[in-house]
Amino acid sequence: MRVVVLGGTRFIGVAIVAELLDTGHEVLVVHRGQTEPGDLPDVAHVHADRHDIEAVAGVLADFAAESLVDTCAYSTADATATVAALPRGCRAVVLSSMDTSRAFGALRAGRETDPVPLDESSPAREERYLFRGAQLDNAQADLDTYEKLDVEDVYLPAGATVLRLPAVYGARDDQRREDFVLRRVRAGRDRIPFGAGTFLWTRGWVDDVARAVRLAAEHPDLDSEVLNIGERRTWSVGAWARAILDAAGWDAQLVRVPDEALPDDLRITASQPQHVLVDSAKARAVLGWSDTDPVQALAASVRWHLDHSPAEPDPDFSADDAALAG
Repeated sequence: MRVVVLGGTRFIGVAIVAELLDTGHEVLVVHRGQTEPGDLPDVAHVHADRHDIEAVAGVLADFAAESLVDTCAYSTADATATVAALPRGCRAVVLSSMDTSRAFGALRAGRETDPVPLDESSPAREERYLFRGAQLDNAQADLDTYEKLDVEDVYLPAGATVLRLPAVYGARDDQRREDFVLRRVRAGRDRIPFGAGTFLWTRGWVDDVARAVRLAAEHPDLDSEVLNIGERRTWSVGAWARAILDAAGWDAQLVRVPDEALPDDLRITASQPQHVLVDSAKARAVLGWSDTDPVQALAASVRWHLDHSPAEPDPDFSADDAALAG
């Protein structure tokens, strides 16, 4: 097929482009030109502002796009402009998030609302704009307008397929989801302060997510469908940390400390009242999708992140020392 990828120059987008090319599709990447990594797949790309409806419509028409994958719709404005530019007959796949769930809102509020696993019929959040006013490292969107529920509200009536993603990890992950352990491995720390480690949050390896996106883009009969994407079985955060250590070949002790003593980047290991465990059975049945052995996937991810350390690693482990001393 002829597939336009909107975004496609960072993390999940790069993996999607590579997956589409590797399976024989003709791909055009449309982005603003602000990110031009040297290791992108060899693919044609066009610079355009996604809010310029006329420009994006022209690109889609000139390319005779049969499918569009939107990797970077974060607001009503983002989604509305792209839907307006879609030519007749062009199928759309848009990336959403499990942060749309009521359970995610409960997690942030420190309470419990929903049984798990969560499926596509689990309640969505009623409150919106959870991140408004927040300061998050590596945020790609305007957090004052960021809301994936708004994106879904625009795309679904247009017949798009919505893929709700879990906590995605792997090569090029700018959130560095394994770094709560790996930054301590790099520093040679052999004792790591740790909470209960019982929290369950479904993850997804970026290559598996890219394959799900490709299968959705290829599917001829999806219309206004929502599909959860995520691993079949999920390690607790404690088991995940030990698996990261094993993949890195590092022997460190996870030392139980009170939740209130945990360093900020280790608060994910604290006791949590609400799990975000996701059921992806519908995507497996509809798309014929499956995930990679998590040990194999994590090993590949850890290797990449150890080979691509942060340019300016944080050398301060005083909070660790204080927690361990206590």
